[in-house]
Amino acid sequence: MGLEEYRKRRKFGKTPEPEGKVSRGAGKRFVVQRHQASHLHYDFRLEMEGVLKSWAVPKGVPEAPGVRRLAVQTEDHPVDYIDFAGIIPEGEYGAGTVEIWDKGTFRLDNKSADEIEFNLQGQKLSGDYVLVHTDGKNWLLIKRKPKNR
Repeated sequence: MGLEEYRKRRKFGKTPEPEGKVSRGAGKRFVVQRHQASHLHYDFRLEMEGVLKSWAVPKGVPEAPGVRRLAVQTEDHPVDYIDFAGIIPEGEYGAGTVEIWDKGTFRLDNKSADEIEFNLQGQKLSGDYVLVHTDGKNWLLIKRKPKNR
């Protein structure tokens, strides 16, 4: 997807968000940002393909196994955004306060057009998760039950 949509929506002289670029590294980090914009939601981001693949999760990332949450895919963000916390000024896209709620690393277990399976290792979140594409920009983010080993 690249960063064209991300850049098109922002005026970098007015917002403190990083302009960033596509990264050449193959990082395996994630971040969950609590975003108090017009409505409180959580932005879930996985470092993949040189960018942060991003979803807005209105009710937050599930912490209990079996819980399903709507995750609306948004534009890719630059990898530099993984450390962003601050206030996006009124009148700018996404205006409001952004805080880092959790961050860590992930292991990608499987990826197809309709599913992304991964394991999170963060300060708050850990375990197996799956993103399942339902339609359009809508996905379900599900915490999986622990596997019997």
